[in-house]
Amino acid sequence: MGFFATFFGFLGFALGIPLGLLVGFFLFVYSEAKQVKVPVVRPISELGPIAVQELLPEIPLWVKTPDYERVDWLNKFLLDMWPFLEKAICGIIRTTAEPIFAEYIGKYQIKAIEFDQLSLGTLPPTICGMKVLETNEKELVMEQVIKWAGNPNIVLTLQVLSLKIKVQLVDLQIFATPRITLRPLVPTLPCFAKIVVSLMEKPHVDFGMAISGGDVMSIPGLYRFVQETIKKQVASLYLWPQSLEVPILDESTVAIQKPVGILHVNVVRAIKLLKMDLLGASDPYVKLSLTGDKLPSKKTTIKRKNLNPQWNEKFKIVVKDPQSQVLQLQVYDWDKVGAHDKLGMQLVPLKLLKPYENKEFTLDLLKDTNINETPNKKFRGQIVVDLTFVPFKEDSMKFGGSSEGYVRKDSGIDSISDDEVQEGAGLLSIVIQGADEVEGDHHSNPYAILTFRGEKKRTKMMKKTRQPRWNEEFQFMLEEAPLHEKIHIEVMSKRKSFSFLSKESLGHVEINLNDVVHNGRINDKYHLINSKNGVIHVEIKWKVA
Repeated sequence: MGFFATFFGFLGFALGIPLGLLVGFFLFVYSEAKQVKVPVVRPISELGPIAVQELLPEIPLWVKTPDYERVDWLNKFLLDMWPFLEKAICGIIRTTAEPIFAEYIGKYQIKAIEFDQLSLGTLPPTICGMKVLETNEKELVMEQVIKWAGNPNIVLTLQVLSLKIKVQLVDLQIFATPRITLRPLVPTLPCFAKIVVSLMEKPHVDFGMAISGGDVMSIPGLYRFVQETIKKQVASLYLWPQSLEVPILDESTVAIQKPVGILHVNVVRAIKLLKMDLLGASDPYVKLSLTGDKLPSKKTTIKRKNLNPQWNEKFKIVVKDPQSQVLQLQVYDWDKVGAHDKLGMQLVPLKLLKPYENKEFTLDLLKDTNINETPNKKFRGQIVVDLTFVPFKEDSMKFGGSSEGYVRKDSGIDSISDDEVQEGAGLLSIVIQGADEVEGDHHSNPYAILTFRGEKKRTKMMKKTRQPRWNEEFQFMLEEAPLHEKIHIEVMSKRKSFSFLSKESLGHVEINLNDVVHNGRINDKYHLINSKNGVIHVEIKWKVA
């Protein structure tokens, strides 16, 4: 039976193969071809959400959120630079970690901690999207979405007694949404003083950890505990509003000096001035200014035919740096025709003044500021001034002075109490930053006119632009807070050549100063009245002395 079963098996195999091939050939040749359907091609915008998810299981952020932009060029840059960036970052990690490791050596029987291997691998992070946020401050704010599924090789060797334990980090994955701010923007390369980094969401960090070859993250409950611990620790350090600041430039070299106080000056009198007129007299007046200040000089009245004039005239001058600024006093003889003759001058360094302390100076007038001028030079007379430096309320702690009421001498200046210092006089600073979408019917050469309490100030004119950037500051010394008052700003355009339509209004705005007095500062953009789309950017500050 075994013989016959084998024989018939081979016989069936030998006959079945040719017979099957023959039948298949006839079916292929003589069977009718069926109509082939052409696949339907549809635009992705017509597909439903389920079909889109099947095609794109992970939709890019720049598709889901249109205000995020693709940065393929930046990812290509990171890919090419990664071999060098990886080495630089590893060097920073080693430098940062060494002092931290040193703190644990000698504790818990630990003899040594060091990196056996430290490499971030060959795969750089991927920036899935980026958007730039617009603010009214002098800063650049960017938000990114970063993913990194790297192949790092990080092995840490821990020596406890005579036992060496190797801890290896594997399969690292990071998802983070950092906000990077470059501030403040300054006119010195690289044009920003520091980088401020903060996280907008808790980061997602996933990794494996092998200790002496065993995966400890597979222990039940440990993985979730480590995940939550890392999120909490990172969030407590860098989750907004917490931040990491990386200094780039020395802020003292690029910082714009801001007003810190007011110098109260009383020009009391002058003694025995030179005779400059033909009839043996002079018509003196005094000009006052601070070094490092571009504001116009202040002037006293003219005393006709007087060599010992009495002024008792009071002035207030804004101080930005009392340690370096100098008060310049220049006495002139007024002439009806021609240039005014200089009778003499003198300098008073503000560092000689203590905050809130009144000080009277009797100064010999000099021909110029040459400190080598010998005493036997021609006597030019003397000038008597009364000076008091009063810091602003918010800056008073920097100078260590007492803000209690200070007493002046019998030079004509009344004493000022503490309440008057805090609630009375102050400095109103108005910075007209720029405007957008200001366009005239006939020409667009915009400039701004600021009107406050009947006084008008004007910015420079920008030629042929709808987005002028003036960045000009105007200051007003006020005896009291400007409550229930407004400033009026009008944007004008002027044609250079003569024309009947040489000037044209591009819009105006009125700003109430109540918020400035109560808050100390506002920085906002305002829509211009009688302008289609025009807006103006204004920063206003109120500082109480």
